[in-house]
Amino acid sequence: DWNIDTLVDGYVATVSQAMGRELTWDRDDSALQNIQARARGPAAWLLANLRNALLLVTSNRSEAAVGYATMDGDTCGGLAPIAGVDKAFLLEWLKWMEQTGPLGVGPLPALAVVNRQIPTAELRPPGDEQTDEGDLMPYPLLNAIEQAAIRDKLTPVEVFDTVRPQFPSYSTQQLGEWVERFFTLWSRNQWKRERFAASFHVDDRSLDPKGWCRFPILCGNFDRELAELREYFKTL
Repeated sequence: DWNIDTLVDGYVATVSQAMGRELTWDRDDSALQNIQARARGPAAWLLANLRNALLLVTSNRSEAAVGYATMDGDTCGGLAPIAGVDKAFLLEWLKWMEQTGPLGVGPLPALAVVNRQIPTAELRPPGDEQTDEGDLMPYPLLNAIEQAAIRDKLTPVEVFDTVRPQFPSYSTQQLGEWVERFFTLWSRNQWKRERFAASFHVDDRSLDPKGWCRFPILCGNFDRELAELREYFKTL
């Protein structure tokens, strides 16, 4: 149980002085979130080194797909054991572990404490009530978009038409915004996937660029295809 407030405050004060202004959440949201995650990294590495231990990365495939992780923060480590597993599956698996569990082991009721929590990075001020799905989109939808876009190599318009009947409770406009968000974040964050620790191949949808899925960093980033998607909305 380590308090990193002093470390974070020190970085913020140093950079504020260098910038000649106070850093604020209204203007510097992402940077102030990331410095908290990065301030934890050196201590985690130090502890692992002292113990001659293997530091594990906590990120899953959904986070890797859209870059919802801080480089040199929660991506610190030498092995990413669940980077090939999507977050929607993990959430359902945790419920199964709590209520049923594997044969011969049985349920683990203590996981109820974990399952009651809403996934959140907890990096914004508490009053903002930050959640992962609020920052991104519902995880089952993210998983469906990733499958259609990356595994099946569909265009943004085709992805939209694919997920629309699967998620009828969401409006056309909202689904379109989420599809566009996925393609934008996917393209923008390949450099993070290039730097991820190695992960296991558990299916045919691995995003590990070292041995499976590599997206060109210097490319059009779906600009033309997303423009087509926006034009498609006007016909609906």
